Amino acid sequence: CLPAAPRRSAAGMSVVEHVREMASAGLHSNVRLLSGLLLTMSGNNPELFSPSQKYQLLVYHADSLFHDKEYRNAVSKYTMALQQKKALSKTSKVRPSTGNAASTPQSQCLPSEIEVKYKMAECYTMLKQDKDAIAILDGIPSRQRTPKINMMLANLYKKAGQERSSVTSYKEVLRQCPLALDAILGLLSLSVKGAEVASMTINVIQSIPNLDWLSVWIKAYAFVHTGDNTRAINTICSLEKKSLLRDNVDLLGSLADLYFRAGDNKNSILKFEQAQMLDPYLIKGMDVYGYLLAREGRLEDVENLGCRLFNISDQHAEPWVVSGCHSFYSKRYSRALYLGAKAIQLNSNSVQALLLKGAALRNMGRVQEAIIHFREAIRLAPCRLDCYEG
Repeated sequence: CLPAAPRRSAAGMSVVEHVREMASAGLHSNVRLLSGLLLTMSGNNPELFSPSQKYQLLVYHADSLFHDKEYRNAVSKYTMALQQKKALSKTSKVRPSTGNAASTPQSQCLPSEIEVKYKMAECYTMLKQDKDAIAILDGIPSRQRTPKINMMLANLYKKAGQERSSVTSYKEVLRQCPLALDAILGLLSLSVKGAEVASMTINVIQSIPNLDWLSVWIKAYAFVHTGDNTRAINTICSLEKKSLLRDNVDLLGSLADLYFRAGDNKNSILKFEQAQMLDPYLIKGMDVYGYLLAREGRLEDVENLGCRLFNISDQHAEPWVVSGCHSFYSKRYSRALYLGAKAIQLNSNSVQALLLKGAALRNMGRVQEAIIHFREAIRLAPCRLDCYEG
């Protein structure tokens, strides 16, 4: 690691360096105001800033817009920044930055073009424009793709049904970061054999102490993704009983979900309750838990759970689904429909939200619309029997 460069006095810094300092300090609202004013000045007098300074100002301004969740505006500014960078590459003798070690002091301070493209892709995913996100990331040469770029591409390819490309990208993540567990789950969900996935992590498992559980963990989730609930439950139970992984919230949540899929609602509720006691801020899986409570007629518990989840976050599908289940089992179908639609808006892959909306539509006599939602649920979770019930 190189020693930090001595900090220049504020008086000796250029205005663009001040903007960069504020950006790295996380003063986003300040960056937005100042960079906006400076870009206007630059527009009125193109000689005021060098091409590289203008590129920096555009990137920092776009970053501040991204932070304010103004994704369309951020995309337009990132696009302008990339155009500026292209012009800069043609006129400047400085080699274009590729996100690797920069070659000169001038290129060292320039924001990475790769990072700009990644941020643009993030904006596109927030705007639900997945094709545009794939297009921008696809344009980055594979040797320049960082693990987070490969991870995002893998998830986008998977969502778009491009399974082969998704597998390639997940494998690339694991090649660079062999303990990327979510990438492992991604591969298993795309029917890559557990043994093949385990072989990609074997070196790191053997070289680091107390990681011997990982091969069992991979085997367990391989069973999960092949729909072998019994063996998945037994394998996760054997992991959960090991003293070092006892009371792990993720493992308990997986067990609860597996018991639910196997039709053992009593054990499912039990495991959800254990997980919830360990982590009172748990959101994942709480939609299924709320649904099970509602089916048992425990509507007061469902209402309390919904309120608690909304206090944690209203930006996840789960609180909306739980409240929707309360409405559905209280026979307020139009409200359940609204809450289910809101949940789908937040997460289009929420199986529980699709089932809630489908059930509400069915009970309101809108059968054809209900069928569409049940079919989408089956596509996302072909191993879940409750998707077929609808």
